[in-house]
Amino acid sequence: MSENGMPTHDREPTERGSSRSSWPSNTPAPETRRNAFRCYLLDVDPDLAGEFDLRMRVVARQSSAVTAFEVEAGICDPTAWLARRSSVAGLLLIEGVIAIDMAVGGRSTTELVGAGDLLQLWERDAEELLERDVCWQALSPARLAVLDVAFVERVRGWPQITQALLRRAGKRAQNLDLQRTICSHPRLEVRLALLLWHLAARWGRVERGGIRLTLPLTHRLLGRLVSAERPSVSHALARLENAGLVTGGGGEWHLCGTPEQHLAQLMPSEVELATEPNGGGRDGMAHAVAPNGAARTRARRAARI
Repeated sequence: MSENGMPTHDREPTERGSSRSSWPSNTPAPETRRNAFRCYLLDVDPDLAGEFDLRMRVVARQSSAVTAFEVEAGICDPTAWLARRSSVAGLLLIEGVIAIDMAVGGRSTTELVGAGDLLQLWERDAEELLERDVCWQALSPARLAVLDVAFVERVRGWPQITQALLRRAGKRAQNLDLQRTICSHPRLEVRLALLLWHLAARWGRVERGGIRLTLPLTHRLLGRLVSAERPSVSHALARLENAGLVTGGGGEWHLCGTPEQHLAQLMPSEVELATEPNGGGRDGMAHAVAPNGAARTRARRAARI
């Protein structure tokens, strides 16, 4: 246990009952793999801990014990780590960003997941007729917690945890719906701009004149996120840069101005219709890039700096 009360994440977990271990003495020790560690979920997930007041958090903490493992940046295969474990309800990404690629019929699309997202391993459905391949790639070193049946039993008396995880699963589905809507736009520049603002709502930070997005997004990865080929993405990004809307590249992107300014410049006629009193179904267009409005607020504030 560290001085601030956090559990010590040992690369090689100590024996059960050791003074160095933060794992409850009445819980089976995890596999002794070099990238495995033991922790309390409420210690490593502040948002989940925020579901409780301080007094109840101390009590619930004992039930939130999990086995977790680390993966380095690059292609990762959690199925190999979990091969000898049974009855796993899911995985919780507690740190890092992972790109999940799915290929069907020679075409691939990608979803980006980050800290707090609830994941499940893909299993072939007996009724599914299409062959599909799934690949996980960690864009940065990541840590994942294993939510097994034992964990589910321990937190049964704490519905706050279950409800929070269910909300996160729903939010991930909403983000996928938003990404699908973004991909429906015919102009690639619009798709890229909307995608970058969508990602900035979660991973961006305000700076002078806009928002800086720090994610290792290659042109190929952006193409899989917006359903486009890499050469087309490179040309579209060059046009966005020439228009003064998006600069940078690789792991540092700068979004200049606000989402509304991007939409007004890239698709002015649609924005005009959306702002009319009876604009019909287009009314939600300007709000689609940031469902919670946080990125728009931050960007407007930055634009005034």
